Amino acid sequence: MGYKIPNGGTFQHAATYVAALTFSAISNATEAVATVVGANLAVGDIVLVSSGWTPLNGRVARVKAATATAITLEGINTSDTQIYPALGGAGSLKKVLTWVLVPQINDVAFSGGDQNYLAVAFLEDSQSRETPTDKSPARMTLTVADDPAQAYVPIVQAADASTTVHASRLNLPGKDTIYYGAFTSWSPQPVVARGAVMTRTITLALQAPITRYAS
Repeated sequence: MGYKIPNGGTFQHAATYVAALTFSAISNATEAVATVVGANLAVGDIVLVSSGWTPLNGRVARVKAATATAITLEGINTSDTQIYPALGGAGSLKKVLTWVLVPQINDVAFSGGDQNYLAVAFLEDSQSRETPTDKSPARMTLTVADDPAQAYVPIVQAADASTTVHASRLNLPGKDTIYYGAFTSWSPQPVVARGAVMTRTITLALQAPITRYAS
């Protein structure tokens, strides 16, 4: 039995990246191996994945093993060929070079990600039943103190303007880290209320499953 308290955690957004490294193939395995040419990635590097496999596209992963021709993505299970059809996952890896801290967070809210269902009823049924379909879009919203001088502000503004998927991470006490691949949105107008701290919001529209690692 165990539990965690998030107090003392920190949040970081990717600030800069290395040029994307193309992989021509990726294996169906309990830990996927990408086939590359002339790679210079190292164990422990964090990469944002683009892939022809939709469930992998936009996911953030940690490099478990690296050579010039093969990169192993830690904990990324692609063994199910129904979800990850063989020979269909080619794409690229974009290493996060630097991160920027987002301080002064006073609320973290999650929404969406709920299971959707289809109601099914046949002529002979006296009661409808539900069958699972997909899950609703997931979103993470950070409420932060309004402080335009912070180093992260131009980073998230640029991410917002780019309308491309970016990496971010939540560093929890006890060395657990949760990684997100998401579209980033930044509120230009602070919330103003008498007697209250002025705030803005950073919204992350998640584009792939989260990845969680213990260091």
